[in-house]
Amino acid sequence: MIDDLPPGARARMVAALAITQTAGYGVLYYAFSVFIPPMSRDLDAGVAQLTGALTLSVLISGAVAPLVGRWLDRRGARGLMTAGSLLGAAAVLAWSQVRTVGQLYLVCAALGVASAAVLYEAAFAVIVAWFDPARRARALLVVTVVAGFASSVFLPLTGLLVDRYGWRTALVALAAGYAVVAVPLHAFAVRDRRGPPHANRGEIVGAALRERPFWLLAAGFLTQTGAVSVMGVLLVTYLIALGHPPVFAAGVAGLLGVLSVTGRLVTTGLQARWRVALITAAMFGLQGLAALLLPLAGHSTAGAVGAVVLFGLGFGVATIARPALIADRWGTAAYASLSGALALPVTAAKAVAPLVAAGIAEVAGFPAVMGVVAACCAIGALALVAYDRQGDVGGAPAS
Repeated sequence: MIDDLPPGARARMVAALAITQTAGYGVLYYAFSVFIPPMSRDLDAGVAQLTGALTLSVLISGAVAPLVGRWLDRRGARGLMTAGSLLGAAAVLAWSQVRTVGQLYLVCAALGVASAAVLYEAAFAVIVAWFDPARRARALLVVTVVAGFASSVFLPLTGLLVDRYGWRTALVALAAGYAVVAVPLHAFAVRDRRGPPHANRGEIVGAALRERPFWLLAAGFLTQTGAVSVMGVLLVTYLIALGHPPVFAAGVAGLLGVLSVTGRLVTTGLQARWRVALITAAMFGLQGLAALLLPLAGHSTAGAVGAVVLFGLGFGVATIARPALIADRWGTAAYASLSGALALPVTAAKAVAPLVAAGIAEVAGFPAVMGVVAACCAIGALALVAYDRQGDVGGAPAS
């Protein structure tokens, strides 16, 4: 059973996580793209070299995710998220002082560790631990809807800081701001709730890893995450290649963040009538259709906007579906450990897929990339349908 906690404390915890996730994704992830042009000049480095640093950060966050998950299950989130916030702020501050590409890669390695400790995987573990299924969906929705605006807030804010004060001073400001916001909220609003001491988490995780449903989930989210990552990185470039002005291309691509919020609202609303796996599969299927439509209709303004809107509706659905599917099947006693194990391949796909897609675009063109994106979305949808047909298994009881 979920331990008793006053409703006000639950509300404060959700509000705190919504704020820290917005700031965390804004500072530790999205802001990086704004710093590429000035860093390229000052560090005498190419865009590919600099982008590789962000890729390293994402890969490291995935690599340490299983360790973070085991820590969360055994000891709770408050100390880890507080320490992660301090590390993240320190890494951003160190970033402001880098003089070589090698130093940037070291900083991004630290950012990867911090991200694993403070972003969605850790936040969702807190929500799963403290909220029963009836209230869990709403809590996840609140956090992800607010954090869904991280790019909309921090990309222009970072651009303004860089324009007025230079990129190094901008990083100092972001580091200070993140520390002031995230450290106290994690330290004082997040409550520790460890799993039951009698739970054999290793046995739960081992049993899950031997079961087909876990690998169907992994296949579904890995392929769709790769597709989403490709669209997030290459959409602006492709829209320009289709003949649209850069300002229009950037504006249309910016719809993805807003539409991800819409998709999450729709998905949560439909959960009262349909199973989460099937709703998510349908959203993945819509994204595959959108990827196929873009080369066909994307030359026109209406066609480009329509395809992006259709793809954007599924942009953030996986974020709220994954914790629900894990907790519903295997319970909450080893939720963070299972989530961390699943995050490793999914995060690797997020990091590597854009690089692979860029290579395909150079050899075969962007229509081929859209074909691969559509195929990945279709595979993701089919994997979740197959997962749903597995039915319930005797996973760990919810704690």
